[in-house]
Amino acid sequence: MDPRKVKFALIGCGRVSENHLSNLSGGKIPTELLAVCDVDAALAKAKGEKYQVPWFTDYHQMVKATPAIEAFSIATPTGYHAKHVIDLARYGKHIVVEKPMALRVEDCDAMIAACKQGGGRLFIVKQNRFNPAVVAARQALEAGRFGKLVMGSVRVRWCRTQEYYESDNWHGTWAMDGGVMSQQASHHLDLLQWFLGPIESVQCQTATRLMEIEVEDTALAMIRFASGALGAYESTVAARPESLEGSLSILGETGSVVIGGQAVNKMQYWQFSKPLPEDADIFARASEDVPTCYGRGHGPYLANVANAILNNTPGLVEGPEGKKNIQILTALYESAASAGAALKPGCAIKNSKLGQTI
Repeated sequence: MDPRKVKFALIGCGRVSENHLSNLSGGKIPTELLAVCDVDAALAKAKGEKYQVPWFTDYHQMVKATPAIEAFSIATPTGYHAKHVIDLARYGKHIVVEKPMALRVEDCDAMIAACKQGGGRLFIVKQNRFNPAVVAARQALEAGRFGKLVMGSVRVRWCRTQEYYESDNWHGTWAMDGGVMSQQASHHLDLLQWFLGPIESVQCQTATRLMEIEVEDTALAMIRFASGALGAYESTVAARPESLEGSLSILGETGSVVIGGQAVNKMQYWQFSKPLPEDADIFARASEDVPTCYGRGHGPYLANVANAILNNTPGLVEGPEGKKNIQILTALYESAASAGAALKPGCAIKNSKLGQTI
């Protein structure tokens, strides 16, 4: 085993696990895959055999049998994130957990506290921050090229069928999943906040138009940022007959950028009042084809985590940064409920105050 590689175990061998497994074991980033675990023995066995590592159905047994593990990558259903992070934090390992971090703000706090007490670090998956087009736009923002920000918007117009929600017993439920805002479009909300800064207030409406599920399949929100800039957050899984886009637009006093594609992966518009030589090839340099809506960001994201661990440097998205997303989602759901939207009582995302700066 290479001492300059972070030794990972994966927990949760479902839909998103391949994005973790292929990158953790691919040899392109400083990581090594030691084991996989899932309560479904068939899933665990399939992934273990594919990646030629031991497989388990109990993560405590996995830790006992594999003491060299340094970090866990958790890709279980959202409703289990808090339980699994808190349960595993006792081992003092580092933890990567898929988005959304949790379903309640107090769960985020408990996860952060447990990892601090255990001595490991907590990282939240936000792979779209590493898309080449997003990286280019962020560099332009940090260089001041946009000037005074005016408005930002994200649009998630994806297609999910009833079969998608009925393929398991947790998608489309308040207790385990949340709706389109917290599940499919939480990455895009993260980008909006990351570019335009702290949020002062939100106004949101939701609807369940085509799916037979507990949660919303469609949502629209207006956001006021502390800077005075405005934001628009549009998300749906009821686009038909196929997915249209996952996009980000940033408009400023001295420049505008639009990133489109299905996974915020295609540079579509890039204009600034003061052009630079490197702008000439931006569309070719900052665009990429992607196989699925997950994009290709898990590799560079996990590389960022591994390098942060190996070099004891800050990761781009650690626990407190991931918590911001849940605070904003909570405010959005509270706004939708107070506006008379069709949300069922007992929503699991409910405990953050509106009007605070997040």
